Amino acid sequence: MKPAPFRYVRARSVDDAVAALARDPEAKLLAGGQSLIAMMNVRAVKPETLVDINALSALDYIKVKDGGIAIGAMTRHETVKSSPLVAEHCPLLAEAYHWIAHRAVRNRGTYGGNLCHADPASENPAVALVTGATMVLKSAKGERTVAADDFFKGVYQTAARHDELLIEVRIPSRPKGQGWGFMEVSPRKGDFAMTAVVCTLELAGATVKTARVAYAGIADRAMRFAPVEAALTGKPANEATFAAAGAAARKAINPSSDFHADEAMRRDLAETLTRRVLAAAKARCT
Repeated sequence: MKPAPFRYVRARSVDDAVAALARDPEAKLLAGGQSLIAMMNVRAVKPETLVDINALSALDYIKVKDGGIAIGAMTRHETVKSSPLVAEHCPLLAEAYHWIAHRAVRNRGTYGGNLCHADPASENPAVALVTGATMVLKSAKGERTVAADDFFKGVYQTAARHDELLIEVRIPSRPKGQGWGFMEVSPRKGDFAMTAVVCTLELAGATVKTARVAYAGIADRAMRFAPVEAALTGKPANEATFAAAGAAARKAINPSSDFHADEAMRRDLAETLTRRVLAAAKARCT
């Protein structure tokens, strides 16, 4: 199939882009287009206006900023994957990129576009949740920031308003001594996850001081579950505690069934991967 008719606007600046969004509530942004074009081709999405932001080189960067790193929304996946700054300040994101998409997709797709697409099985939203990322959104009325915990709302839904453009993602630097873990099961490496589990862990001696655990592929969006983190905080950082957190995950999630995996399999994966990522995170708490 072919897309439904649409008006094409090529933005030359961020101001051009937000002005185009303000003019048409039904406009869609074209960044990498790896998901949007496919959805337009089958007419799952039929925008009145397509605002092409590929000329916005000002949004293509990775830099140190305010005690962390700032990633421009138009930064391509492959650039994020290979960035020494990402590896230094957010090694969890660097590790996750070994599982994200395939090289052809990473060469074209963008970091910001992936977050705004908010696919429930995408890895980047889960990483954003556990690293405490902040989204910087711009409209013709000004800028605002939204924490990752408040950004992802549902299947392909975020807190970004129709007239807002994601311009930057800010990620705090990994605190000294914090461990991290990422594991997923997917039909093939590079495909979306049937279940992915992401975590960060900080210890106080042999006790879990703080833990953030997020899941992808098991709900309508990437999510953290309070019972899982409560099963860890203040507890001994040992196999029994990690097993209890896994059991809490099995109970807390409410996964759907599809042709990739049924509910029972996703519960098993969530429990098993939770134990494993926590053990991996503990080993990195140095």
